[in-house]
Amino acid sequence: QVVAVYGTLSDLLSVASNKLGIKATSVYNGKGGLIDDIALIRDDDVLFVCEGEPFIDPQTDGRAQEELTGSHTDWLTLNVGGRYFTTTRSTLVNKEPDSMLAHMFKDKDAWGNKQDPRGAFLIDRSPEYFEPILNYLRHGQLIVNDGINLLGSTALFVGVLEEARFFGIDSLIEHLEIAIKNSQPAEDHSPISRKEFVRFLLATPTKSELRCQGLNFSGADLSRLDLRYINFKMANLSRCNLAHANLCCANLERADLSGSVLDCANLQGVKMLCSNAEGASLKGCNFEDPSGLKANLEGKFLPGVDMEGSQMTGINLRVATLKNAKLKNCNLRGATLAGTDLENCDLSGCDLQEANLRGSNVKGAIFEEMLTPLHMSQSVR
Repeated sequence: QVVAVYGTLSDLLSVASNKLGIKATSVYNGKGGLIDDIALIRDDDVLFVCEGEPFIDPQTDGRAQEELTGSHTDWLTLNVGGRYFTTTRSTLVNKEPDSMLAHMFKDKDAWGNKQDPRGAFLIDRSPEYFEPILNYLRHGQLIVNDGINLLGSTALFVGVLEEARFFGIDSLIEHLEIAIKNSQPAEDHSPISRKEFVRFLLATPTKSELRCQGLNFSGADLSRLDLRYINFKMANLSRCNLAHANLCCANLERADLSGSVLDCANLQGVKMLCSNAEGASLKGCNFEDPSGLKANLEGKFLPGVDMEGSQMTGINLRVATLKNAKLKNCNLRGATLAGTDLENCDLSGCDLQEANLRGSNVKGAIFEEMLTPLHMSQSVR
């Protein structure tokens, strides 16, 4: 109330009592000083009257009450990446009191938060990912626009997770990490089909290397395909049909070729170091490269393999396992078979001229109808 001060102190108390509807007995100035003489009052002074109780500063009392309850319920507006969100201070503070948002808005102006011309607090983050976070702080659930549950989008999950980490919303981080893990599709180990692989081949320029390292082609029909220079290292090619395929200079190192059919395949310059071809059929294969590039099958596991009639001039089969293999009528001229296990191997009709058989195991091997006789220097066992 604005009143004219005149007369005595008693007159002032009487006027205040009538206007405020109280029984005023004391007058204080703005700093809490008790006024006992009207002459102490100056123009524009703010006076406080009471009914005898001690002076209480209204501003100090308001802050103390706010701190006592720990509750900030005043509304505020956030400008997040150009989009406005209206919420309460308690929403940002109460659920996650240790988060960055809580520290930003727990005490007014504690962080010196910048405001735009409309008075909204500026936050330079993505509004799309901030909205689910604000909804979570409101009611503890992950909900996006129009009531769509966040669980439907893994991409949105990841974006919100990054924002949750930025703002330090710990309970939400844990929830999102679990949800993302559960939303991942089961790992697909199903073999690649011929149709899928042909599509890959057609989409790859002929001069580009197609890397198929470690892929699963088990049981696939890859017959008659041009597979030159492809990296099949450690791939699963078991029970594959590779008949008449062109595997020139392909890398089959440590690949699983067990039970596969490679009849009449072109294997010029192929790398098959330590691969497994147990029980595979390699009838009539061509390993011979006119340019002098030799196929490398060093350490290859080939027990029981059928390589009848294959062209393998100069091939490297050092320390390979060919136990019980069928090598009838093979051209092994100049081949490296040092340390190779040829036990019970059928080598009848083979051309082994200049082949290196030093240290090889030829126990029970069949050498009938040889095109050229073996020389003592070729084998010491």
